[in-house]
Amino acid sequence: MRFLDQAKIHVQSGAGGSGCVSFRRAKNEPRGGPDGGDGGDGGSVFAEAVEGLNTLIDFRFRQHVKAGRGEPGRGACRAGARGADVVLAVPVGTEIAAEPGDAPIADLTEVGARALLARGGGGGRGNAHFRSSTNRAPRRADAGGDGEEGWIRLRLKLLADVGLVGLPNAGKSTLLAAASRARPKIADYPFTTLIPHLGVAAVGDEELVIADIPGLIEGAHGGAGLGDRFLGHIERCGVLLHLVDGTQEDVAAAYRTVRAELAAYGHGLAAKPEILCLNKVDALGEDLRSERRERLAAASGAAVHLLSGAAGEGVRAALAAAHRACAGRASPATPLPAQGGEP
Repeated sequence: MRFLDQAKIHVQSGAGGSGCVSFRRAKNEPRGGPDGGDGGDGGSVFAEAVEGLNTLIDFRFRQHVKAGRGEPGRGACRAGARGADVVLAVPVGTEIAAEPGDAPIADLTEVGARALLARGGGGGRGNAHFRSSTNRAPRRADAGGDGEEGWIRLRLKLLADVGLVGLPNAGKSTLLAAASRARPKIADYPFTTLIPHLGVAAVGDEELVIADIPGLIEGAHGGAGLGDRFLGHIERCGVLLHLVDGTQEDVAAAYRTVRAELAAYGHGLAAKPEILCLNKVDALGEDLRSERRERLAAASGAAVHLLSGAAGEGVRAALAAAHRACAGRASPATPLPAQGGEP
């Protein structure tokens, strides 16, 4: 299934049915009173978060959604049928807004959460409503109300406990594959990861949902590289696992580049708890390990974990540190069926 995390769709609710002008005609009652029924309400358009979805690909070719119209009223005080509602199934973590940059209309972070996107028009009243002592034969009925319509934008932000960040080729996908059953593409060139991936790792009796996003480069918040499109997927993470490639000369500069992009993007990313790891240490000698660890610690002012996703060194310790950082926070993670657990 192709991954799609943004979609723009046009929604239109149904108009209400018109009220009916009718008069009762029965045997021995040639001048019966008004008996026009009410029109039915128009159908509404809803979005509902469901299990088992992790992409918005369903809306790639379904860009216009329209609910049913209400039926008009009938004689004998029969009301028209209500228009059929439309419920759009979206992944958990979908954010809905009218336009980019606008405040979200809804943020569906739980299974079963539902948002009203377009309310159906009300049904018109039939002439039976307008009978009075001075108007025994009203010939008035209301027209049905108009529905609502407009363009809305859907944006999926994956729900995970831990978000992996770092420069391209920092080893994020290798770590994800080592910690879980997820099998992202791994290669020795930058931007191997083009879409976010999720994996579920076991830490003792607990599970951590890990999100791997494409690598960041300087200027990503302004559109460089793959831009900031995928940074939204770590907005909901409880902790960031920051990987720095230990085989490069200036590990401090690599760390500062990623931190600067997180701060420039905003949305609270720079303030999230961070576990800092010097990755690919299996390719370093003991002296070089110590030297680059000290330089990275001096630049960050934080403890630095030694890690090698390829060799499996330090993976459990890093995950345990991430789990401790998540402890006490309300976990937003909802494991998705497409991803596996502990290998």
